Amino acid sequence: MTSIRHNEGVLDAARDCVLAYGVRRTTLTDVARRAGVSRMTLYRRWPDVRTLVADLMTREWVRVVEGLDLSDPVRAIVAGVRGLREHPLWRKIVEADPELLVPYLLDRRGASHEAILEVLEPVVGDPARARAVLLVAQSFLLSAPTMLDPVTLDELDAELAALLEAYLG
Repeated sequence: MTSIRHNEGVLDAARDCVLAYGVRRTTLTDVARRAGVSRMTLYRRWPDVRTLVADLMTREWVRVVEGLDLSDPVRAIVAGVRGLREHPLWRKIVEADPELLVPYLLDRRGASHEAILEVLEPVVGDPARARAVLLVAQSFLLSAPTMLDPVTLDELDAELAALLEAYLG
């Protein structure tokens, strides 16, 4: 039997609830109802909505990364930043529940970080370099909207590409 912790139906239901209500207003009861499973089934696997949403974020962010063409690492990284920036779940979390992201910025690496590093390390050839690239990409993902006017996101993405080209050679 597939672990419910990786159950696509439950994660899809969680995504739908978060998109509809935001993380703070989503309950495991809402998710269970939408997924067609018992509430206790969810409570046995996830102690709270934040843990469920962490698994959901990992699934969604990894999907973005898995869809990238890594033959051109710079283009792939910029496309990954754009893909995440435009992702409906990312946008909802940033708009409604940005505090959810703080632990992943200040306290710990998440499963998404680990998955992205697994992809980056062979492409850039070095663990330290992969971490530096991830930090730069993450800053462009998170902070680019604060740097708009008089520049556009496209112009900032071009600058990200120029930085990466210079760094990765």
